[in-house]
Amino acid sequence: MSADANRVGAGFKPAPTHWQPATVERVVTETYRARTFTLRLDEPRSFLAGQHYDVRLTAPDGYQAQRSYSIASAPSSPAGTVDLTVELIPDGEVSPYFHEVVQPGDVLEVRGPIGGPFTWTAEMGGPLLLVAGGSGIVPIRSILADRESVAPELPALLIYSARSPQDIIYRPCLDNLDQHNPNVSVRYSLTRQQPPGWVGYSRRIDPAMLQECLDELATLNGVVATPLCYVCGPTGFVETAADALLAVGVPEPAIKTERFGPTS
Repeated sequence: MSADANRVGAGFKPAPTHWQPATVERVVTETYRARTFTLRLDEPRSFLAGQHYDVRLTAPDGYQAQRSYSIASAPSSPAGTVDLTVELIPDGEVSPYFHEVVQPGDVLEVRGPIGGPFTWTAEMGGPLLLVAGGSGIVPIRSILADRESVAPELPALLIYSARSPQDIIYRPCLDNLDQHNPNVSVRYSLTRQQPPGWVGYSRRIDPAMLQECLDELATLNGVVATPLCYVCGPTGFVETAADALLAVGVPEPAIKTERFGPTS
């Protein structure tokens, strides 16, 4: 997820090659294993929905660890700030530090924004079919927030696969979008644990599920149109979902993917 940006928007600047300080302004607990960190950059930079920042930690003995984290906020968020959502990997090097040590007022080293192929701008249009697995929801949240800001009439459907209700990141925000925006639909698939009376999906992403989502998206759109499809999550999830989209007739150029490997 470190490709250079190949599209530009108003005020967009190429990603810098140097690191800069960023001050933690706020920490929000999203789930039992995911937290969002609002960072204020010393050198504010415009970004596109779907991009990410690199974060570097340096130990007192000089040892450094670096990870990439997708931007969760919209490009229209307050100038000079970005939200990064970090999922805890218990045996990792970086994410435990975020969850156990980092507090508002701390200063981190960051570099970015970085990324191009997975980004979205209003000029690209839609409709949008967004497919997320686990923490793959993070850049898709940025796309949804950007759409809400610059193209609220654009139809969008999100299908989000998580292990249990407790693993759904940003659920209050996503439920609010689903309930109060007639042009947005949010669907969940809980693959391991479902609450009593659950009426959503309870299996892994497959062609039948995606066909149902495409059919529902067409009702939001009012016409049958090929959507732009964004798929983000662990490598196996992305491969399965992308193959399923191809199986139901979505052309390959309409499918954009972002794969998350083991990250700490």
